[in-house]
Amino acid sequence: MPDISSPRITPNLWFDTQAEEAADFYVSLFPDSRIVDVHRYGPVGPRPEGEVMLVVFELGATRFCAINGGPQFTFDEAVSFEITCRDQAEVDRYWDALTADGGAESRCGWCKDRFGLSWQVVPEGMGEILGDPDRDRAGRALTAMFGMAKLDVAALRAAADG
Repeated sequence: MPDISSPRITPNLWFDTQAEEAADFYVSLFPDSRIVDVHRYGPVGPRPEGEVMLVVFELGATRFCAINGGPQFTFDEAVSFEITCRDQAEVDRYWDALTADGGAESRCGWCKDRFGLSWQVVPEGMGEILGDPDRDRAGRALTAMFGMAKLDVAALRAAADG
């Protein structure tokens, strides 16, 4: 019988020169995270020998690779990572860290970190509020969310309740 186990899927993040700085930042932000390995360019380039080429790191159980590939490609909102937070304090902590030092707020719980990577910082229960079978409640919550940058779960619940 053939092996039908799922392959490991590893997101690869392309940076100009900040792969190690970004990996260090992400590992410092999320619990149970670590740098696994750092690979450097050798004598055949294309970057100077010894410069960081690739950083392998884990955020919880998910492995990532950060590549210093050059300025040809940058991040955009077509790809983002969602952080589901237990409570408003956790929303605030991640939001503040991600938008600090050159990060940027967007709308509806979206932000960019200082490296340009997009994140969605979402409180647990968000789907229940927005998917409420009472479409009026859900609509009020959705309207409130459209007016927010960082999501405020108490304000969303209050809006849903009318």
